[in-house]
Amino acid sequence: MSLYIGREASKVFGVIVVEESLCGDIDGDSAACRKLEIYSRRTHFSVYVLLQQYIHGLAARGVHYLHRPGPLLQDVGFFLLPELGPDKAYISETVFTFIFISFVLWTFHPFIFKNKRIYTVLVWCRVLAFLVASQFLRIITFYSTQLPGPNYHCREGSKLARLPHPDNMLEVLLINFPRGVLYGCGDLIFSSHMIFSLVFVRTYQKYGSNSLITVCVQRLIKQLGWLVAVMQSCLIIASRKHYTVDIVVAWYTVNLVVFFVEKSLPEMPDQTTGMLSLLPLSMKGKDGKMKEENQKLLNGTTGDAPDRRQRTQINGKVMENGHADGVLMNGA
Repeated sequence: MSLYIGREASKVFGVIVVEESLCGDIDGDSAACRKLEIYSRRTHFSVYVLLQQYIHGLAARGVHYLHRPGPLLQDVGFFLLPELGPDKAYISETVFTFIFISFVLWTFHPFIFKNKRIYTVLVWCRVLAFLVASQFLRIITFYSTQLPGPNYHCREGSKLARLPHPDNMLEVLLINFPRGVLYGCGDLIFSSHMIFSLVFVRTYQKYGSNSLITVCVQRLIKQLGWLVAVMQSCLIIASRKHYTVDIVVAWYTVNLVVFFVEKSLPEMPDQTTGMLSLLPLSMKGKDGKMKEENQKLLNGTTGDAPDRRQRTQINGKVMENGHADGVLMNGA
């Protein structure tokens, strides 16, 4: 069993490497080639994304030092949705984990089912661009105004509600991972969980397709994705992890970010034609010419225009247009 898993994993890794290095073998004038060169072969993009994730975690840790616990603010969501309690706070995290894992599995499904409908590298680069832009706006908002945290560990009387001043800079830079991430306070507007959930659902809404299932089933899955995102929003409020304003701002901010960032990015390659759009123009021209010649051979014609002039045979000689120019008819 372990040998089989290792063999399949090596195949998946090989396909990813081929996809990332595809531009090295095709014409640089191709639009799809330029996309792969921008997103796949430039490693500094991935480094920048990882750095941005660290900066986001560092900012969330820093705002915890500024957090001051206080009474809960009046909130419509708290009034409408019953409180789940600290013992059921895991429900929202379970739903978020389900969304995250489902999206990851979908993006890598072409390597498992040999169904090349999307380019995993390009999809993830777009997703990371959406996340970076949304998290940058999130840092600005929760540093602009610090609200008293509604979560149980952020309320008055909790030892985790306020952080003591750090003894050195290293304590801040290490951000106390993962405890500092799980028990943070002050980074409220807007919800980071909803950033990931909405980006994943919206990306699948646009690029999600599979030839193995019908169009009706695909549409149903996309609608279920939005329904799960709404359920996630309600569970976050019911768990008192965020105020309702944090969720509402996330819904319109993330969608606007995705809309404007996507307009600035090049179009994805055609999902149905896939590799055809990545072929060099010269190769596609040769293929088209060969197909045309084969079609002519099948139709019983050649590449030259047919000669439809009448020919008459006189004494073993073929005469054109029925005229014997300069030739005697009776063998003279």
